[in-house]
Amino acid sequence: MEQELYDDLIDVPGIRVGHWTDPVGLTGCTVVLGPPDGAVASGDVRGGAPGTRETDLLQPGRLVERVHAVALCGGSAFGLAAADGVMAYLAERGVGMATDHAVIPLVPAAVVYDLGTGSAQARPDATAGRDACVDAEPGSPCGNGRFGAGTGETVGKLLGPQHRAPGGIGTASRLLPGGAVVGALAVVNAVGDVVDAQGRVLAGPGTVDRLLEQGLPDPPLAGTNTTLIVVATDVALTKERAHRLAVVSHDGLAQAIRPVHTSYDGDTVFVLSTGQLVEEPVVLETAAVDVVARAIRNAVSQGET
Repeated sequence: MEQELYDDLIDVPGIRVGHWTDPVGLTGCTVVLGPPDGAVASGDVRGGAPGTRETDLLQPGRLVERVHAVALCGGSAFGLAAADGVMAYLAERGVGMATDHAVIPLVPAAVVYDLGTGSAQARPDATAGRDACVDAEPGSPCGNGRFGAGTGETVGKLLGPQHRAPGGIGTASRLLPGGAVVGALAVVNAVGDVVDAQGRVLAGPGTVDRLLEQGLPDPPLAGTNTTLIVVATDVALTKERAHRLAVVSHDGLAQAIRPVHTSYDGDTVFVLSTGQLVEEPVVLETAAVDVVARAIRNAVSQGET
């Protein structure tokens, strides 16, 4: 009997997702928790204007192999403070890298700029990060819509803020031929449009055609747009293979966002491996691209679930 999936990141064994949402200030944060012993992790920062924390440790050649959570936060650079709450929550439960003097949770984080959507003074903090961890514990599906880190996100802003359309958070998963699962979560705050598999615009003003015909009237402020992705799987990966999967997964952004990886975006992909199953790398990579693209589209085409 084929395994039933939610089409959600939590379909990956060991993964839980939680959110904290400020519906008045229009910001929030989303936390992806791994298994207690962590997940093999890597990442790839492709956009020209990222806001990140602890991403250097994800690169091949660094000593640390596993992380214990990933925090995705609104509030621009201020929102990185939410990762402090995630670390405190995990440390209180003895989850982290053991050292002679303390257990240290490893929590890479990345932010999106939503200060122009609601209140510029509304920013996720350590309490927000902790609350998102509590929300993750029941193991409920992540869902799609405008909540958590997707609360205040918009897309299609390259030609000016008057053209922006709602972004949000989206997720997708699929079962692989060998029985493993790959899933993706996307926080979509892109300067470009979101398009469907045929290239038709789902959200945005038709940026590429207008850009190439009319040029760019006024460059947007760098660092105010970003798409953040978490790809997770129970296929066993080394850190090097996780990094390769992160690199390839950016193709999903290229399929669903146009233009993408611009000088004004901070596009970042995190990869987590939680299990010991085996799959041919090209099968996993192809499936990861698919779920990333679908998660991005789900962020703008489905309501809160």
